Amino acid sequence: MRQFIIVGQDAPTTEEFSLDALTGAGRMDLLARCVTASFLLSHGIREDVRTHLVLADEFTVEFEGSKLRQLNPDERSTAALIQTALAEREEAIGHMAVETSPGVSISRLGFKAVLEKAAEGRTVCRLHENGQPATTAEPPDDPVFVLSNHQELQPQYVDTLTDVSDNSISLGPEPLHADHAITVAHNWLDTSGFVE
Repeated sequence: MRQFIIVGQDAPTTEEFSLDALTGAGRMDLLARCVTASFLLSHGIREDVRTHLVLADEFTVEFEGSKLRQLNPDERSTAALIQTALAEREEAIGHMAVETSPGVSISRLGFKAVLEKAAEGRTVCRLHENGQPATTAEPPDDPVFVLSNHQELQPQYVDTLTDVSDNSISLGPEPLHADHAITVAHNWLDTSGFVE
């Protein structure tokens, strides 16, 4: 199982954002692209992936590859799945998630709770340009990759991550968009590391 925890630090926590103005909604456009990058193949979907989209450290929208339906390559329809989940946020009680569409659920879990749950028995890697080059690292078997959308992680997230993270991985010499980093991370694992 591959997992991605994507932190939307200033993402909306209600459904009241426009699908026609995703950039201005806490970069919902990039968050949606991260979700699709974590699952979509050319003619299929990665069923062995779970993606946690942490919104403003208040809610988490979780996507489960083995159950996902209606995930399309465009950011607008993925943002609509997130919007639908947020519309049901009042149904999420405590840490109990509510399924809002096949393979999509929302819970009142913040970053720390999501990270601790995902990290159990797994290798946690922060994707960051200043990490260990992936070319010198052994690809983990059961990874949890943590990354932010368009901003550096704020100190409280970094402190929490440092407590459980095994390492930090850089996927190349140039900074990548978060969605591109997810694609490269998949390729790194798919090929069992870069061929030199």
